[in-house]
Amino acid sequence: MSESQVWDDVDAYFTAHLSPEDDTLRAALRDSEAAELPMINVTPTQGKLLKLLAEIQGARTILEIGTLAGYSTIWLGRALPADGRLISLEYNAKHAEVATRNIARAGLDKVVEVRVGPALESLPKLADENPPPFDLVFIDADKANNPHYVEWALRLTSTGSLIVLDNVVRAGRVVDADTDAPDVRGTRAAIEMIGSHPRLSGTAIQTVGGKGYDGFALARVLA
Repeated sequence: MSESQVWDDVDAYFTAHLSPEDDTLRAALRDSEAAELPMINVTPTQGKLLKLLAEIQGARTILEIGTLAGYSTIWLGRALPADGRLISLEYNAKHAEVATRNIARAGLDKVVEVRVGPALESLPKLADENPPPFDLVFIDADKANNPHYVEWALRLTSTGSLIVLDNVVRAGRVVDADTDAPDVRGTRAAIEMIGSHPRLSGTAIQTVGGKGYDGFALARVLA
């Protein structure tokens, strides 16, 4: 048995016992595939992790940068109270359309709002609304802009908020200091910002599983 097959089998075992998908989540993935969206959504186990982190935070407000088909949005939205709020930013209008349908089917359209357009244009507009600080920010968008997204996450959060940055390993390429690849350069800049910023305390975890060799960074906002 290959190493990747073992990863898949272990993921399937953990999913079955700890983070089983219901009909709504499975339908979200089916609709995503039918619309020919890239199948780069988080795994069920990572979705469950996001939900648990939001619950541990006692999150009432969540910001998501990168909606795709709304799969992670559903996991996060399920952690919110009935009067909670989740704003998800999506660049691609087609992705946002699929996500909006999936979110409505999940019964979360009263707490989740999908905003369409480049996140670096949507974020200043959001800041102008002077919203309450977000309790959790999940960043899973174009990796070249990761440092900008972390900067905006800091502006839109307060002491004790949590920032989750996805896909930081880049299949191991994150250690290549000489690369010209925008995704790696952006990810490295974000990791180094988290490590050096006086208002952030963070770490990063490598993972293996159904999505291959990957990982995420986790940072807490300090006073």
